[in-house]
Amino acid sequence: MSSGSANSEPNRRSKSSESGDLSSSHERDQTSSWEPRNLCLALESASRRASLQERQIKDLESKLALDLSNSRAIENLLQEVFSSVQHTSDRAQFAALNTVPHVEHTLDEDLAVLEELEEQLPEIGAQICDIRKVYDGGRARALDLMSSLEWLNTPISQKLRTIIFTPNAPVSNRWKVAVRSIFALVFCACMWIAWITLRGAVRAHRQRLVWGERLMS
Repeated sequence: MSSGSANSEPNRRSKSSESGDLSSSHERDQTSSWEPRNLCLALESASRRASLQERQIKDLESKLALDLSNSRAIENLLQEVFSSVQHTSDRAQFAALNTVPHVEHTLDEDLAVLEELEEQLPEIGAQICDIRKVYDGGRARALDLMSSLEWLNTPISQKLRTIIFTPNAPVSNRWKVAVRSIFALVFCACMWIAWITLRGAVRAHRQRLVWGERLMS
């Protein structure tokens, strides 16, 4: 019994090994038949992934180039702004160091001059009043001289008419009284002579005398 069982065990082992070899050979045949198809699929997926990644890389490169150009433009703009700010700060510092003290000194001098002028204003006002009085006096004298010259250049007849009939003659009251008195006397004499002449003419006309005979007589 033991010898039979011992013989049966190697047989079983040999059968199991043969069946294992058959199954492995069958699997190898199956894997060998599926390997090219899987490789093609893997290559296609790898190429798709590579093309997609390449496309993404190109998009990323374009975005990076655009961002780089924008960053360069922003950098240039910032440099310009910084230079202008630096220039402005330099000018402000120069003005604070040089211009502001000069302006303050000038303002102090102007304030001192204004204070002196304020102190001198009353005196200047009095001088202006004196100058105005002198100017008015000179103007009045000039007008008097002009009227005197006009009066001297006026004819005698017009002078007499002005003295007798108007109160605007540039002569003294004595002259006015004298000239008007003489004019009144002359006027009265002329009227008296005219009255005598008229009365003689009327009498001669009444007596029907001829003027020549009356005068001869």
